[in-house]
Amino acid sequence: MGRTLKRTAAFTALARSLAAGARGGPSLGTRLAALPRMIRATTRGDYDGGLRLALMMAAAVYVVSPVDVVPELFLTVLGLVDDAVMVTWLAGSVLAETERFLEWEARQGAVIPGHVTL
Repeated sequence: MGRTLKRTAAFTALARSLAAGARGGPSLGTRLAALPRMIRATTRGDYDGGLRLALMMAAAVYVVSPVDVVPELFLTVLGLVDDAVMVTWLAGSVLAETERFLEWEARQGAVIPGHVTL
């Protein structure tokens, strides 16, 4: 009973922190909703996240690829460590890049499109 209460309290605290956002930043839902806009802005050339998005995509492909099963078969625990490191890096990268994109997106309202004439 005590373990269940502690586990429930931990999951409740995690859910609240994800909903409120870390350090007062955007919530997880806001960040996830920004991903398609970030990809669209990057493919149009409006946002400079191309290399970072490519690295995040490569990490996601690595984690889910069947080639990555080979280390798990032979190295057991050590094979899973590389996945844990990659998933941790990927999560941190997505959080950082979506925060950067949301800040960039907010500044776009203050930019007046046009051409410079000399």
